[in-house]
Amino acid sequence: MNTVRTFIVEDNPTIRENLVGTLREVARCDPVGQAESEAEGSRWLTDNPSQWDLAIVDLFLKDGTGFSVLEACRNRDPMQKMVVLSNHATPAMRRKCALLGADAVFDKATEVEDLIDFCLRHRQERLRRPSSLPASSRQTPLSH
Repeated sequence: MNTVRTFIVEDNPTIRENLVGTLREVARCDPVGQAESEAEGSRWLTDNPSQWDLAIVDLFLKDGTGFSVLEACRNRDPMQKMVVLSNHATPAMRRKCALLGADAVFDKATEVEDLIDFCLRHRQERLRRPSSLPASSRQTPLSH
């Protein structure tokens, strides 16, 4: 798998469009879908667990919040990553997101490069990991 299949939950169409372009061109991600609301994002991510590798979620949506999207995806496969991209990436928000299962939180204004780095690292992890087996049947080495 050469790309990371990415789903975006963001209510601002301009930000969504810019993010799709940046992800495709710079981060080597394949945007597989997008949602504007909490319900739409949560539903797609939970109904299509084999269709995505990374979800990028805004916290404050016109209809609902990204917190609920994170909560809905708590039982995802460990290789599926949830990241938050928000204008409200305060220390308290970062802690709350981590508690809800976010793998990372990035500030829209100052940390887009960090998001791209995260996407590229996630892609490398996926390339190194055997993808022919379901996650539940992959064996992990025993340590003595």
